Amino acid sequence: MKWFSRQSDTDKFAVLTQTLNELKSDGLTLTIDELLRYQSKTSLIDLKASRNQTSRMSGNYLSRSKGRGMEFDEVRHYQHGDDIRAIDWRVTARTGKTHTKLYREEIERPVLIATDLSTSMLFGSQLLCKSVQAAHIAALVAWHAKARGDRLGGMVFNETSHQECKPRSRKQGVLHYLHHLEAMHAQSYNEQTNLAEHDFVTAFAQNCQRLRQLSKPGSLVYLITDGHAIGSESVRHLSQLSRHCELIVCLITDPLEVALPSSAQRLNVAMTDGSQRQQVTLGDQHAAQTYHDKVSDLMTERQQLFRQAGARLLTLSAGESLEQQLIDGAHQWIR
Repeated sequence: MKWFSRQSDTDKFAVLTQTLNELKSDGLTLTIDELLRYQSKTSLIDLKASRNQTSRMSGNYLSRSKGRGMEFDEVRHYQHGDDIRAIDWRVTARTGKTHTKLYREEIERPVLIATDLSTSMLFGSQLLCKSVQAAHIAALVAWHAKARGDRLGGMVFNETSHQECKPRSRKQGVLHYLHHLEAMHAQSYNEQTNLAEHDFVTAFAQNCQRLRQLSKPGSLVYLITDGHAIGSESVRHLSQLSRHCELIVCLITDPLEVALPSSAQRLNVAMTDGSQRQQVTLGDQHAAQTYHDKVSDLMTERQQLFRQAGARLLTLSAGESLEQQLIDGAHQWIR
């Protein structure tokens, strides 16, 4: 379903078509070709551990090394036994006290990607379905992990099944994961379910539990989802995971989940998120504001639950290419 205003239908359709051609995508289905494209886009992200996570998991991924080497971390007061070659003479001269530079040695760690391809993800109102955008994000992270020499593994899941990939190094590990993405995406479309809402929540919690069991201490874990099925049980599993791993949740949204499209005339349309269906009115300012307030509250609630689980939260839209959002800074880190 694509929403356009009558005034610029042709221009918007041309831009949409051009973008999809660049992405090698039709926006609905998923192919290996569009995922291979991200092998050349790895500079868009950085998988270094955050400083907070470094302090929580000292030694697991970034180990501190006295003296010379690797990547600069910080300056501290000189301690007996420090390598004199690591003395920071500028800071020492400025403070009158001897200071030593500390460096971080980057060592290999597993990178796990869990991609949610449940029914609610099979929706898109403009450029891509959320499931396709999720796969693009997963591909970018996977290729970046390979470029860094990290081992890549994870899982791909929907509400009825999941596939696991043990961490592997080199290109074979990436391709193994991408093929699981392609296969599970096709399966999700062929087997779209109409479960009760609590079944979606239960299934998501079970997948979070399995992700926790797969994640070794010190791993970098990406969970890519729209958060529709987040609940107290999944928060519990993710909280346990984040105590020993760095957890980043990529929260995928669709423009229609943020605001109703404009309309020159009043229209009643049916909408569904895969589990529920409702009528909305376009071209009515009051209805638009009510809708915006409702979906904004839902998004805030989901973000709070993921933060409660100890995750760093990144929001991305399915209505714009991933590359453009990362270049323009249109993505948003939620603290």
